[in-house]
Parts: sequence; structure tokens; C-alpha cells
Amino acid sequence: MFNLKPYMASVRELVDARLEGYLSGTSRIVQAMRYSVLAGGKRLRPILCIAAAESLGGARKAVLPMACALECVHTYSLIHDDLPAMDDDDLRRGKPTCHVQFGEATAILAGDALLTLAFEILSDAGRQSDATQSPRWLMAIGQLAGAAGWNGMILGQMRDVENEGNVLPLNDLETLHRLKTGRMIEASVTSAGLLCGAAPEAQGALLAYGQNIGLAFQVADDILNIKGDPKKLGKAVGTDQIRGKNTYPAHMGLQNAEAYACQLINNALKALDLFDKKADSLRAIARYVIERKR
Repeated sequence: MFNLKPYMASVRELVDARLEGYLSGTSRIVQAMRYSVLAGGKRLRPILCIAAAESLGGARKAVLPMACALECVHTYSLIHDDLPAMDDDDLRRGKPTCHVQFGEATAILAGDALLTLAFEILSDAGRQSDATQSPRWLMAIGQLAGAAGWNGMILGQMRDVENEGNVLPLNDLETLHRLKTGRMIEASVTSAGLLCGAAPEAQGALLAYGQNIGLAFQVADDILNIKGDPKKLGKAVGTDQIRGKNTYPAHMGLQNAEAYACQLINNALKALDLFDKKADSLRAIARYVIERKR
């Protein structure tokens, strides 16, 4: 049985050390960026990126800039999601949210700065790579931009805001969450596939895996918002219902939502059938997605 806990801890340590290096300085904006990005999150997206690379026989250092860029984009989205104009949350990762700690204007700028830092990291990696690798970095940059941008995560967030208080059909709810949460999780594994030169069949398997765990992650988040422990989650629970959010438990009931999450994880595991034991980390992460408590 693959031991996921020490694996995740070792990758988090690697990613955090590199992020520390990117965020040197003492200015207020750097303080706000460091406060949010180094607040001790799960690092799921960087871990997925590195696990996908290793499943293909790649080295951690080969995709470490992408892993860090993914975390920068993710943290920017959390800072902006917590703002008074969005979800107006006071806690994130067990600490006051960025706008509570530093003020709304600084929080907006810190989010902007983390987003742009992500692409600075990636362009530097591409520039420093050899002639055979640099086109892969260019494709990976485009993939991340698409996943995070106006037709990806941002569109999902827009639909989420627009439909608070409305009841969406289940198909529309799935589309919303595949955009808002799923696209970045998909990009975490498929970008590693691009950078490691995965064959089309392997890249297709990584995409299917990412699509299924991306949606399962959101279903699990919806469930945790109902039955999770605020102390373990580091944020309030019950907020989805208060805000009139469209969630899977609201649409299909708690038990059916839990069953659906399990079905998605089984689909993700099946997508990995063509990989050998080097993908055991991805298999363990898939199970973790619905077993986690935060």
C-alpha cells in the first residue's frame, strides 16, 4: 500500500522551499503574498503535477516550476474568492483571510501579483531550458493560462456568482464546477504530461484522471461544507446553504452526492490502468480527494 502522508509532506516541503525563494523581500505586497501562499495549504495541485511527472518516469525538478506556478494561481484565486465582493470570508486555512489581515486593496494586488508571478516563473523555466524542452514549456504556459482564464476557472467563478440563489440543472452545475475547480486540477496533471513528453495515450489517460478527480474534489468540498469540522477545514461550514450556492448535496441529497464522488474516483482509477506502479501516488491521491477531512 502506497504511503501517501510522507509523500505529500516531502512534496510540500520541496514546493514551499522553492516558493520561499520566489517571494523574497520585505515590502507590504510581498508580505501579503507570502502570508497567503505560505499559509500551509494542502498543495494538492503541485503534488498532482509532481506525481504525474513521476508516473511517467520524470524527475520532480523537471516540473517544479510548474508545480509552484499552479500554487501561485490557486492562491490568487482564493484571495480573490474571499473578498467582500465575492464570498466575503473571514478565515482561510485557519487564519484571517488576506483582506482581513492586510486590507482589501492590498489583497486584490497580492492576488494580481501571484497570478503574474506564476507566468514569470514559467517563462523563466522555458527560457532556461534547452531547445527540445522550450516548446513544451510554451505549450504548458498556454494550457495553464487557458485553465485559469476567462474560458476556464474565471468563467466558472462568474457562473457561480451569477447563479447564487438560483437552482441550476444538474448538467449546468457540473459544467460550472468542471470550469471553476476542475480545469486547474486537470492542468496540474496534463501540464506534467506535456513537460515530460507523454505519449498521446498516456496524456489522454492523465486528462481523464484529472477530469474525474477535479469534479470529485468539488463534490467532496460541497459535502465538507455540510459535515466537515471547521477546526480541521480552517474555515466556516454551512456557508453554501446560507449563500444559496448550487451544490451537489442540495441537488441530489448528501448520500447520493457521496456515492457520486466515489463513482468519479473509480473512473479516475480506471483511467490509470495503463500505468504501472510509478502511478501509485496518483492512485492514492484520488482516494485522498474524497477521504480528506479538510
